[in-house]
Amino acid sequence: MTSMSRARVARRIAAGAAYGGGGIGLVGAAAVGVLLAEVQLVKRQVGNGEPPHVPQAEGRYGHVYTTPDEPHLRLTMLGDSTAAGQGVHRAGQTPGALLASGLAAVAERPVDLRNVALPGATSDDLDRQVALTLANPARVPDVCVIMIGANDVTHRMSAALSVRHLSSAVRRLRTAGAEVVVGTCPDLGTVEQVQQPLRWLARRASRQLAAAQTIGAVEQGGRTVSLGDLLGPEFAANPRELFGPDNYHPSAEGYATAAMAILPTVCAALGLWPAEEDRPDASRREGFLPVARAAAEAASEAGTEVTAALSTGPKGPWALLKRRRRRRVPEPERTPATPST
Repeated sequence: MTSMSRARVARRIAAGAAYGGGGIGLVGAAAVGVLLAEVQLVKRQVGNGEPPHVPQAEGRYGHVYTTPDEPHLRLTMLGDSTAAGQGVHRAGQTPGALLASGLAAVAERPVDLRNVALPGATSDDLDRQVALTLANPARVPDVCVIMIGANDVTHRMSAALSVRHLSSAVRRLRTAGAEVVVGTCPDLGTVEQVQQPLRWLARRASRQLAAAQTIGAVEQGGRTVSLGDLLGPEFAANPRELFGPDNYHPSAEGYATAAMAILPTVCAALGLWPAEEDRPDASRREGFLPVARAAAEAASEAGTEVTAALSTGPKGPWALLKRRRRRRVPEPERTPATPST
């Protein structure tokens, strides 16, 4: 699918989300029979049959930067098992811990991490997660990172419904005063056990949803980072290294790769990144595009950021597409205490 056609599909999905229509399905009806047969096979092959293990990573990171009378930054993770950190064994290997540690190092301020993500969650759980996040008006996060979408594809949730829930979550968080960064739907076609034609269908559905998520999130004031093509080639080339023990969730190296891509956008959202890096670099094919075109471009390339630019333009809202350089995150260190919420 070309970038232009993906942009049109993404715009139709986002329009369905905005106006309450059903939009279009993630997978065509003619493929459902084959898809279901393949899904049952994959379910028997993926995972180790053990209950989900999610390390407890909540706490304070960067305590060495503590300064009297200077408030800590607050970071909250929302989403599914990827946001929660399922598949690794140590708290410091989870994306939340990696991002909190990296943010603390850049800001030179301690970061209090909270994680309300739920393994197995689809986008309709975001309403509950946002309610938890905003339950205490005195402790609204400075920035929220949402990683969601894979289960929407595997559960065949309507793409429009998926985007509607995500857009609502971003809107509520932004209205409360939090910056929002969304890691869009990963490329499920990279799971090693997925065979054709499911691999092609999964990749197509993942990219369609990622592009539509970008439109929905950016139009509500959030920023997005593409995870699909970021992890896809590396997972495909190094499945034993970048997939965890269950052959489905990322390993510690996989989560570190994702965190390196998301961290610059989190810092930029908080005004902590060098201002000159916010200007588009033509040599890196960055620039201002209609939001649907930017969303389609981002769904096709590793770690691409999209953020709102102009509210109106010849083809509707415009966005800034950035290909930020990944930054290595430091080894997480947290205090034993969990911050009050």
